[in-house]
Formats: sequence, structure tokens, C-alpha cells
Amino acid sequence: MRYILRRMAALLATMLLVSLLAFIAFDLISGDAATAMLGTEATEESLAALRAELGLDRPLPVRYGEWLAGFFTGDMGTSQNYHQPVWELLAPKVGVTLRLSLLSFLLITAVSIPMGLWSAGRTRGEGLRTGLNQLCMAVPPFFTGILLSWVFGIVLKWFTPGQLPDRAADPAGAFRYLLFAAGAIALPRVAMTVRMLRGVVNDEMRKDYVRTAISRGNDRAGVLRRHVLKNALAPVVTFLAQTMAEIVAGSIVVEQVFAIPGLGRMLVTSISNRDYPVVQAIVVILAFWVVLAGTAADLINARIDPRLRLGDGA
Repeated sequence: MRYILRRMAALLATMLLVSLLAFIAFDLISGDAATAMLGTEATEESLAALRAELGLDRPLPVRYGEWLAGFFTGDMGTSQNYHQPVWELLAPKVGVTLRLSLLSFLLITAVSIPMGLWSAGRTRGEGLRTGLNQLCMAVPPFFTGILLSWVFGIVLKWFTPGQLPDRAADPAGAFRYLLFAAGAIALPRVAMTVRMLRGVVNDEMRKDYVRTAISRGNDRAGVLRRHVLKNALAPVVTFLAQTMAEIVAGSIVVEQVFAIPGLGRMLVTSISNRDYPVVQAIVVILAFWVVLAGTAADLINARIDPRLRLGDGA
């Protein structure tokens, strides 16, 4: 329990630091937001009135404290471009990106773990597998997305490229559309995970306890399942947590290719429009996603291997 509390405290401290840095950075980048909104021809009276309305006339620590309190209650400020509350703009986008990211992660784990375990210890066809693995890792997600859109969208007409079906009206069509986008994100990471898991399992299989267990008549598959897999899971879980964080970065580009209205498209649009309140909120949300994935990996690894808790002083 102390280990969990320490990890949660570290999560909270990290997020506070990230939010502070993001707030300060965008406060410096945006400069005088009142001038940006009213233009350089605005009078001093109108600028002063807008600064007071936006709260820009107050000290930075006060503004940060109010913004942080509002962030946890859903009040992330107002978009300078859309003139709407930031959370009202981002709430549907967060849902779309979350579904796309989770679907990508499920594809990665469902495909890579069985393939990694199957390929471990097998030397037949290793050259072909290695070449195919390298090719999948080298192909960027946006190119895979374009290829999938052309083959399955334009040629086979399984979906209409650039048109995500409404989830309420056509849930199957929306799922199928996101599945191809998730496949574009997952492909290189499946190859990375297979290679990593195969190497870890092969290292474990060469250890003395495995040879001893097999020499005593235990089935190789049983030893792999009962002993090797447990010892090999810790580095794999850490790698998958990093993958979960990287999926969000990959989704930013893939959302552009498939015209998916998620956080990625909103981030690119807001950067182009210099809509810093929206960009700031998205940066903090993405940072929270990354830190949460790392914390989850630590907790899962501690569950798998209790020695990690002892090494941390638990």
C-alpha cells in the first residue's frame, strides 16, 4: 500500500510540475492576449477592459492557481478562436482519441504477445521474419494509413475515406473506420513488441532454471507459460507502457490522414490559429496520459515482481 501511495504522490507531483511549466510557457508565448484578440489598433481603454475581463491584470501565481482549480473542475478557460469553453470543445475529441488509442493498444497486445511467444526459440525462417519485422518498424504510420485508405477505402470501398461515421447512427461503421486507423498506428509497434518479447523470452530460456526444469521432464510449453513468461513480463509491461504513451503521438498524424475529429486534429488546428488556451489544455491532457501510463506500468510490475517494491523501500 505504501508503494502505491508513493507512486500516486509522484504522479500528482509530476502533473503539478507539468501544468505549471505549461502555464508559464504558454503565458510567455502568447504575450498580450488582449492585443492579439483586439488588434494593434485597439484603444488602451478597451485593452485594459479586456485584460481585466480575462484576468490578465492579476499576478501569475494567482492566475495559475485559478486555472489549476478550474482545470480539475472542467473549466479550462475559453477558446480565443471559437469563443467557447475549452472543455466543451475538447470533451468529444478526448473520447474519439481515447477510443482510437485503446483500440490501437488492444491490437498491439493481442497480436504481438502471441507472435512474440510463438517466434521465441524458433530459428526456421528467421531471416524472413527479421526482414519483415524490420520493414514493419520502418514504415511510418501516416504512410500505412494512406495505403490502407487507398486499398480498403478507395479500391475495396469498405469505408469512405475522410468520413468517420456517426457512432450513434452507425456504431459498426464507426468501429470499422477506427479499426483501420488503429491498424496504421499499431503496425510498427507490433513489430517492435514482437522483437522485444522474443529477445527477452530467448534470454530467459537460456537460463539454468529453465534447462533444469526441462531436463526433469517438464513440457517446454508448460515451463514457458508457468515460469518464463512471468519473469519476462516486467520489461514487456514497461515497454508496452511506453508504447501506450507513444500511441497518442502517433494518433496526431493518423487522425489527419483519416480526418478523425480527435485531439490530434484539434491540436494542429489550434496551433495554426494560435489558440493557446486550447493548446495548453491539450498539452496537459497528453502529459497526464503519458505519466499515467508510466505509473500504471510501475504498479503492474510491482504486482508481477514483489522484489521491485522491496527495492523501492516498501
